[in-house]
Amino acid sequence: MNRRQTCMKLMAAGVLGLASLYAVAGDEQVVRIGLTGPLTGSQAAIGKDDENGVRLAIERLNARGLVIGGKKTHFELDSQDDAGDPRTGMTVAQNLLDANVKVIFGPFNSGVAIPISNLVNNASIVMATVASNPSITQHGYPFVFRISASDTQLGSRMGDFAARQLKVTRVAVVDDRTAYGQGVADEFVRSAKANGIQIVDREYTTDKATDFMSILTRIKGANAQAIFYGGYYAQAGALRRQMKRLGMNGYLMGGDAICNAELGKLGGDAVDERVYCPQGGPVLAQTPEGRQFMEDYRKRFATDPLTYSAALYDGMNLVAQAMEKANSIDPEKYRAALVDTNFQGISGHYQFDGNRDLLHSPITIYTYREGVPSPTKQ
Repeated sequence: MNRRQTCMKLMAAGVLGLASLYAVAGDEQVVRIGLTGPLTGSQAAIGKDDENGVRLAIERLNARGLVIGGKKTHFELDSQDDAGDPRTGMTVAQNLLDANVKVIFGPFNSGVAIPISNLVNNASIVMATVASNPSITQHGYPFVFRISASDTQLGSRMGDFAARQLKVTRVAVVDDRTAYGQGVADEFVRSAKANGIQIVDREYTTDKATDFMSILTRIKGANAQAIFYGGYYAQAGALRRQMKRLGMNGYLMGGDAICNAELGKLGGDAVDERVYCPQGGPVLAQTPEGRQFMEDYRKRFATDPLTYSAALYDGMNLVAQAMEKANSIDPEKYRAALVDTNFQGISGHYQFDGNRDLLHSPITIYTYREGVPSPTKQ
């Protein structure tokens, strides 16, 4: 073989090598995963916790190297800040749709989830939310799923707990007028009344409030044994401190949005064993899988998981499993597999009813010991 033939052979090998390289690259697909939540403001800790749950799942899935539709699949997180604001949430949702995401996780806030659910559903993109207002899944939107407990489950469980365990008969209710706060408060009132509890006062505030003294003075005059607060942990911390300042030693109850260690940090020693709140799902520390998740989460993010990071971790795995089953990343194709989910996750068992709410969502009620949520014996 002369020099010219040798050079030609080497060039041909190089071309074939490049072609092979391009073929391998062409066999990989990047799947964008959207997340919307409050990454700034008073609820930033919970928004970051949700983001961390999805991120941890994506990192694990990418390490496994899934093949979907004949292509190696790499997931990429596009997390955007909706600031817990409905208008910002609509902009964020549109941005994520424009970025061609294949699923949107979140929002955390019901007030954001309600308006964007229509937008996302009309785009035929799956939305998997932990927002709890019952109406989110009552519009018949086929692409909208709830991957945690609803207000109906959370509020009614607290009404039952107040009557049967705390044995209170006179309760005041305060809500922040958000879709979440009002929704969970209404469900509590319905359950409490059914259990023979008298609602002696109903007060209203906002999700930006810091001063509750006038509200608490009226409640104190009504001789309430407990307050149920429908709202978020930032306001609940201030509310509890001010209860103590007025010598109000009754119970403070709330929904899942006050149920995390941030409440203990904000409320200090006022957040004690007379504060109660619910969370959907089992106690992570009581299962091997939950303990492993907590350890892995701490190692990766140098902090403890809060409320719904485990549910978002499960949610990402649910979507990946549905894509594998459908052999497609197209939401219109994998949605049917998601509907038929029967999956045991870290945060519970996942099966959906006709509204795409969870069929089985155990509720754990927590109190606070040394500022940290601790499960009660029920």
